[in-house]
Amino acid sequence: MIIAVAGPYSAPDADRRAQNLLDMNIAAARVYEMGHIPFIGVNMALPVVAHAATDDVYEAIMDISMAVIDQCHALLLIGESPGALRERDHILAKGLPVYRSLEEIPPAR
Repeated sequence: MIIAVAGPYSAPDADRRAQNLLDMNIAAARVYEMGHIPFIGVNMALPVVAHAATDDVYEAIMDISMAVIDQCHALLLIGESPGALRERDHILAKGLPVYRSLEEIPPAR
């Protein structure tokens, strides 16, 4: 499966944002080790947004993240935030599974 990893990214300071991103990447590494393909929307969005002329960085990140999420078969939600919950709701609306722990993810076939 292609499994999106979602959790909080936004934070009041750069150190916390870096830690949030690290947490998502560590979870994605575990998903990969389980035989699945992980996606993290914010990982795809940040380099683009850094070079884009936009007045609303948050919405630009979410536009890209939601497009990535739309390609996934499931979502691993490692923490809640407004953006992560938007991603969760999108996956649920498609009738796809949302996992809250690595243990819930079935083995790859």
